[in-house]
Amino acid sequence: MRVITGTARGRKLKTPTGYDVRPTSDQVKEAIFNIVQFDVEGRRVLDLFGGTGQLGIEAKSRGAGEVVIVDLARDSVKLIKDNVSHCQLDCRVVQADAISFLHGCGSFDLIFIDPPYDSDLAEKALLTIKEIDILSEGGIIVCETRKETPTPELEAPYKKRKEYTYGKIKLSVYTKES
Repeated sequence: MRVITGTARGRKLKTPTGYDVRPTSDQVKEAIFNIVQFDVEGRRVLDLFGGTGQLGIEAKSRGAGEVVIVDLARDSVKLIKDNVSHCQLDCRVVQADAISFLHGCGSFDLIFIDPPYDSDLAEKALLTIKEIDILSEGGIIVCETRKETPTPELEAPYKKRKEYTYGKIKLSVYTKES
């Protein structure tokens, strides 16, 4: 697992051993950043359910203005901090329950949601983001789930734009219209 491009290009990221984290595959990560390629630089980015921190790290490497990476597990937070330090990037790493964190965190331009697959956390996160309205106007949410996991339609001004399938993985892309 490596940083694809930007200031930390080619840096190898540590992967978890002995605990339950499922890093996003390189193919899916590349697809995510092809989708949002023009919406990263200078933006405020949230990597919710950070795991290894690779999505937030990739965004920061590509010029994101501010990156916040959130995970509840102590082992994951340590791993994320090690990866951020290794890449010599400035990311804020927060150990917190992802849904609770959303209350009072401010707005973001780009949000990555990649929760444990066998949970209802993707839907909870999407509905909470919509309810407290933390996505900036024109902002993007990319939600990774199993292919068969339904993701909700959200009320305006939020809109599910498109779903992409990569093997057993589905990416649901949402935007906030003006």
